[in-house]
Amino acid sequence: MKLNYRRTFLIGLAFLSISAFWQMYDNIIPLMLQGTFNLGETITGVIMAADNVLALFLLPIFGSLSDKVDTRMGKRMPFITGGTILAVIFLMILPAADKMVNLVLFVISLFILLISMGLYRSPAVALMPDLTPNKLRSKGNAIINLMGAVGGVYTLIMIKLLVGKGEHPDYTPLFISVAALMLISIGILVITINEKKVKAKVDAEVKAYEESAGVIVETEDMVEDRGEKTPMPKEVKRSMIFLLASIFLWFMAYNAVTTAFSRYTKVVWKMEGGGFADCLMVATVAAIISYIPIGNISSKIGRKKTILGGVVLMSICYFAAIFANAYHPIINIAFAVIGIGWAAINVNSYPMIVEMSKGCDIGKFTGTYYTFSMTAQIFTPILSGFLLENVSYRTLFPYALFFSAAAFLTMMQVHHGDARPDKKKSVLEHFDIDD
Repeated sequence: MKLNYRRTFLIGLAFLSISAFWQMYDNIIPLMLQGTFNLGETITGVIMAADNVLALFLLPIFGSLSDKVDTRMGKRMPFITGGTILAVIFLMILPAADKMVNLVLFVISLFILLISMGLYRSPAVALMPDLTPNKLRSKGNAIINLMGAVGGVYTLIMIKLLVGKGEHPDYTPLFISVAALMLISIGILVITINEKKVKAKVDAEVKAYEESAGVIVETEDMVEDRGEKTPMPKEVKRSMIFLLASIFLWFMAYNAVTTAFSRYTKVVWKMEGGGFADCLMVATVAAIISYIPIGNISSKIGRKKTILGGVVLMSICYFAAIFANAYHPIINIAFAVIGIGWAAINVNSYPMIVEMSKGCDIGKFTGTYYTFSMTAQIFTPILSGFLLENVSYRTLFPYALFFSAAAFLTMMQVHHGDARPDKKKSVLEHFDIDD
């Protein structure tokens, strides 16, 4: 069996549209809340944390619902198309409410927008495994992640080009560009991918492969049913606890920076318009480029050392940023290093969770992984926002440095799950990470 690259790239359009939206949400919504409605950092942090609070409830619900429905469009497509249309409608209300300085309309629209995005994120992610044979899902997930990165870079470019200078720029052109990308992406997906027909075709291909090869391709359920689950040893559980604590801590650091960066550059570095997008774009591209060398490094020195190296790189950059009083092109180098460090962490942390939970309940600990990362993303905008508002904007990078250093200390206590990953069979598999 070979991966159908054309089909997988088309399926990835759903994740591309999602990533494009969240890139704009994280960077522009805080500017609108403060620049137009004069909200404090703490309240802004609370609002910015709302998406993660909703996600804890909405993603499992709509993911489960999409497993059960059966329509002419398939299981996932109704959620993807309906969610996208709703999201675009309420997305375009936001710049109008911003111009009207109508906080009530803005918050209500934002709340419904976040629900709309939650409605189709899980179905969109599940579409690729549904339409890809089990043995090819690693390459498929790599393509999905690449498409997501393209969506994020697109938005950063649009921010750079379309956000004007001044205290209250017109964000309408930016919102139109992102909304257009979302509609065009999902439109192409719906036109080119007939979910039910593709699913039937893939199932037939798998069956034919099994018959010709004389083998049975195992499903996840078959693997799970092969033997009883064993309790996790006490020493492994200790490592798991420290790894989960590390995940929480480095998300506390990184998400604080990404959420507040657009405001920080405006207040501390006196940057105007969308100039801040350069740094974030450099970090994103550097992360993408570094996946392959990081995969090779991990296979030689192990996952734990690679993660610790990533944490050190990010900590050094957070420390250096403390002393930056104005933007200088050299700052882009620091953000490239941050991107590399973040990639080193992301490529290896989830596989360590899986390695430690083998023979136990992988599904349970996968859920726990996301619970810790999302909980950090709920708390850190609020806590860091409180410090920005009541102490100083200068607290942002010391805050990130503190939690990054704490993550290094807890990660030092992790002594399991450090198997050296096998060498990847193809270049694409280096991009197979869990988001």
